Amino acid sequence: MALPHVPGVLSRAQVALTAGSIAAVQLPSGEIPWYAGGHTDPWDHVQGAMALSAAGLVDDAARAYAWSRSTQRDDGSWPIRFDDEAVTDSHTDSNFCAYLATGTWHHWLVTGDRSFVDQMWPVVERGLDAALTMQRPDGAVVWASGDGGPVDDALVTGNASIHLSLRCGVALAELVGTERPDWELAGSRLRHALDEHPELFVAKPHSMDWYYPVLGGAMPRAAAEARIDDRWDEFVVDGVGCRCVTPNNWVTGAETCELVLALDALGRTDDAVRLLASMQHLRELDGSYWTGLVFDDDVRWPVERTTWTAATVVLAADALSRTTPGSGLFRGTGLPLLRDWKVDAPCTL
Repeated sequence: MALPHVPGVLSRAQVALTAGSIAAVQLPSGEIPWYAGGHTDPWDHVQGAMALSAAGLVDDAARAYAWSRSTQRDDGSWPIRFDDEAVTDSHTDSNFCAYLATGTWHHWLVTGDRSFVDQMWPVVERGLDAALTMQRPDGAVVWASGDGGPVDDALVTGNASIHLSLRCGVALAELVGTERPDWELAGSRLRHALDEHPELFVAKPHSMDWYYPVLGGAMPRAAAEARIDDRWDEFVVDGVGCRCVTPNNWVTGAETCELVLALDALGRTDDAVRLLASMQHLRELDGSYWTGLVFDDDVRWPVERTTWTAATVVLAADALSRTTPGSGLFRGTGLPLLRDWKVDAPCTL
């Protein structure tokens, strides 16, 4: 299997080393913690699994997805946090429940393993259904629920990610020979909320809320271009990367690489390659990546090398190099848009 690479930025050997740094942290159960001795969350775990698939470590990726199957609760959800393979936060995050659909679709694209899809489909279906129990009448999905019931707040980043997962879920449903028109409607209502009603979401100063709606290519092109241009100077620091949050002088590797994926979805390849190159100061000799840098002080913070940062580097390299059949995932290649507002849908706006 060919390995992703970006000439002048990352070689195939460097990408292999980065994927190896993720596999080195993976536990025998298949679980992928944030770093050795760190905790695990189900979303970043799937991000790590996707990078393993993209880098040819298919068996390690399959073990990661087996862990997701084994830890799903009866209601289709996952706990927010695991430490040493024990649940340490039992609350439910809607985005965490949905993201397995994205990972499963990606693994199918990379491997063509239909038996894997058949194994994962019931888990994906329960996960997306669990996420959609938290969708409000206005189309937005609240971010979490717990002992006291659902939290009312809806977050832009989480909802944009759920929209991509619903698109992957609809594609998987077609693959296994079924239909989920309720997912199509839920995704359409969610996209309408994202694109037309920003007041429905909690305003946050994080760069993710800026670029995440562009990931996957579902936002209309002109609106996506304008969105990126509008806050580019606010978040992008030339030669350093993308700020995690404004106005802090702190860039983070994962956010930079997710922005790379958003730019790739827009066809802005030169900007994307420059950004990927700009964050390589976070790379260590073993291929792992520090989470971020306070650039005014030249201080790495937090002092940790995270698997999800390394994973997003691998996925960005694959997207830019068009290496694997899964490289178009964040461009939305082959996925239904789920953005056309259904006029007969219930709406309380």
